[in-house]
Amino acid sequence: MTVQGTAYWVVARGTGELRPENVPRPSDKHVLVRTRASAISRGTEALVFYGRVPESEWSRMRCPFQSGEFPWPVKYGYAAVGVVEEGPPELQGRRVFCLHPHQDRFVVPGDSVMAVPDAVPDRRATLGANLETALNGLWDSGLADDQSQAGVPTAVIGAGAVGLMVGLLARDRAGAEVEIVEPDPSRAAFARDLGFRVVPAASQAREAPIVFEVSGQPDGLLAALELAAFEATIVALSWFGSQPVTLPLGGAFHAKRLTIKSSQVGAVSPARRNRISARDRLAQALALLADPVFDRLIGEPVPFVNLPLEMARILSRPVTPPVTPISYSG
Repeated sequence: MTVQGTAYWVVARGTGELRPENVPRPSDKHVLVRTRASAISRGTEALVFYGRVPESEWSRMRCPFQSGEFPWPVKYGYAAVGVVEEGPPELQGRRVFCLHPHQDRFVVPGDSVMAVPDAVPDRRATLGANLETALNGLWDSGLADDQSQAGVPTAVIGAGAVGLMVGLLARDRAGAEVEIVEPDPSRAAFARDLGFRVVPAASQAREAPIVFEVSGQPDGLLAALELAAFEATIVALSWFGSQPVTLPLGGAFHAKRLTIKSSQVGAVSPARRNRISARDRLAQALALLADPVFDRLIGEPVPFVNLPLEMARILSRPVTPPVTPISYSG
């Protein structure tokens, strides 16, 4: 026996559609979730939407509960919040977060959903995946583990969703003095409204011993090298897919003894890995979303039924606020 669902699929470069899904009734230890909101993760979903996931990464880039294969057709996404309609008694009726593609009803194992804290509204809870990425990046930088670095100058290259989340965590949780480099005027103004010092170019920024590169653009890494202080750590959170990146590692790179450290949410930061699981990390991210400041990152919702018409517009240019939620009726 099944229930009828609907899912969003990318079916060709720059083209998506809604497809019917036969959703099975949940078996033992599974849950049927009715989605209330999801969110578009702009950087990664743009790579998928435009077919820019390199073939070498097709396996590693699979998201939980993805259907189809890269480049397309593929059902992709990982920021869904809904209510458990059927499942174990302890989960029935609970609001949950799940790393699931955009779909109005779905069935998954019960241990793949995470209860949303009562203090976190649905749309804010959809930020769980991106905030988990930012939290992992903060741990990779060492800021969260070294109290002597309170007040340390810290640069963030890029004022998109994850960049702003990294900045908020570094400033409000680790006590860092955060400066954001953002050339787009609307994004820069938005970051200033959040209380950050913002400059349009690395040449106007102060040197920093901690630099987060979250621009999604190859030039962002050039900017990070430019403003990195002596023995600075550059935490690279951007992932460029099939786009090549050329870095000038002559010049001062060796003389300044710089470190470029990749940060990716697929593995817990080594700084915490021996005591924190990926599930623990997600729980921490959802708990942090009790802070209403994160509401300011969320724009007007797009109805799920309009997603095929709206996705190209959403991904075509930077938007403020940077996170576009999807609303589901019923």
